[in-house]
Amino acid sequence: MTGGHPFDWHLPLVGLVAVAALVAAFTWATRRPGYGATAQQRRCFWGGALVLLVAVAWPLGDLAAHWSLLALVVQRLLLLLAAPPLLVAGTPPALLIRLTRPAPVDALLRVAVKPVLAVAIVTVIAVGTLTTGAVSLSTRSEVARAAVQLLVLGAGFVLWAPILDALPGAPRLSALGRAGYLIVQSIVPSFLCIVWIFARRPLYPAYTHQGTVLGMTSLLDQQLAGFLAKLSTIAVLWTVAYVIVSRAQVFSGAEEEPGTLVWSDVEREIERADRRDRRQPGLGPASPDDGRPE
Repeated sequence: MTGGHPFDWHLPLVGLVAVAALVAAFTWATRRPGYGATAQQRRCFWGGALVLLVAVAWPLGDLAAHWSLLALVVQRLLLLLAAPPLLVAGTPPALLIRLTRPAPVDALLRVAVKPVLAVAIVTVIAVGTLTTGAVSLSTRSEVARAAVQLLVLGAGFVLWAPILDALPGAPRLSALGRAGYLIVQSIVPSFLCIVWIFARRPLYPAYTHQGTVLGMTSLLDQQLAGFLAKLSTIAVLWTVAYVIVSRAQVFSGAEEEPGTLVWSDVEREIERADRRDRRQPGLGPASPDDGRPE
């Protein structure tokens, strides 16, 4: 544990370097021809970077690491619900296409954009990283803590992937399909919150301290964490679902509704087909004699 008080100052060197590197890479990339970002995209990206910095820096990062389950929940909500959509919305489409073009990245994207698999992935990561053993390891090891934070951030990208039109080659769900998906995501991965709320004792030794922390006992801290995690997830995802359905009704009479097929989707499917053909070298173009009886 660092320091003897919840608000002992600590320089989050790793987090600062990581966020600074992310912003520097974005700035360098968007200055290249063809990858320029609009003012709105820059604001979104910088907003996402600021959310990342708040999540890992002092004081929230230290409180989440050693003192409070409630602080850990706030940190995870920022990494899951806030940072990923801002970072994707702030990335110019041409740059996003370039970043997702490599075969390994595209393979992960094809899995992440499937709603059922996305719910399963988010649930496994969200619950697995909140087991007693995982939390205890994270409080003892900075490497483990950084790995868990990256996993949670990755789960955030997976959570939003099925409803983001910006991702090339992603299936375009209907408005009701997106809303239903978000409602399921707000319920299934957060079932652990119910356990926190109704538990009779603190479940995490790493957050069980003598006396009170931030004016709360360990049990109250755990219960408030459960309420915050559940209500915040529902509030955010259900609000987005409502906006999606409302926008669909507004655009229902327009010539082109949001989510229609675009050229980047066609181009990505062609690239995927080319990769499949290269993996099967024996299946070349048919010869003129193919199919002729001898």
